[in-house]
Amino acid sequence: METTRALTKTGGITETGLKWIALVTMVMDHIHYFFGFTGMIPEWFSMLGRLGAPLFLFCLVEGFTHTHSRKKYFAKVYILSAAMSALLFFMAFGGILVRPDGFYPGNGMMTTFAVLMVIWQGIDWLGQKKVLPGLAAVILPLAWPILASQLSVAFPALATPLGFAAYSVLPTWGTTGDSGWPVLVMGLVLYLFRKRRGVQVAAFSVYYILYGVVYMAAIASAMAPDFVWWQLFTQYYEIYGILAAPLMLWYNGRRGGGHKLLFYAFYPAHIYILYALSWGLYLLLN
Repeated sequence: METTRALTKTGGITETGLKWIALVTMVMDHIHYFFGFTGMIPEWFSMLGRLGAPLFLFCLVEGFTHTHSRKKYFAKVYILSAAMSALLFFMAFGGILVRPDGFYPGNGMMTTFAVLMVIWQGIDWLGQKKVLPGLAAVILPLAWPILASQLSVAFPALATPLGFAAYSVLPTWGTTGDSGWPVLVMGLVLYLFRKRRGVQVAAFSVYYILYGVVYMAAIASAMAPDFVWWQLFTQYYEIYGILAAPLMLWYNGRRGGGHKLLFYAFYPAHIYILYALSWGLYLLLN
């Protein structure tokens, strides 16, 4: 395990600085997400919000690589993931705490973080010739959604407990947009190329072109026959996440001023505060 950071420059921006940028853009995206029904939140809030996930993933790679205790680092994320995903399960399948228009927060970034850290550890174990635990840590988290689905079909009586497990104690990628394959692949790219910053950022950029341009254009063309390329910047705008690349290059290798508990607590707090406010506003407007 690497425990010291290789400083790349005396200027630049620290990891904490990157987290603040990610936090602000994430909040802007979520304001659009929760209050979009009003028609008053500009679309560019979510455009800028596309910076959040890449920057948080980049910082997660740095933190996981250099932490003194991966177990403690993982535990913090895992606890948040399990709690938030369990609540999401009751909202999605039990109708509990769902806004009157049927909306509920489908935010699952902590689930992605938890799944990725298990896979990253498996990658490291494989590099250390620990083949069996390495393969298990890489393959099982990726295969778990398929396995859980097949078991639910084969044993219908287990569908509910399996579903709850997949949304809580056994984090499952793909249950929300935040935990879908694009975020998972992005995290793998950032981790696999982490030892050489220029190569890492180049690989990230190539990935984002393939995802934000090629893939999104293919999906948009299939959904809308009148799709034109410039809509990749106005309607299907995942490509804006590539703007995180120069910020990653600007990173100076330093951790910065901490605020660890703030970043851990802020994610669930702002989700549910914004949701509660959107619920109140919805009632006022309707």
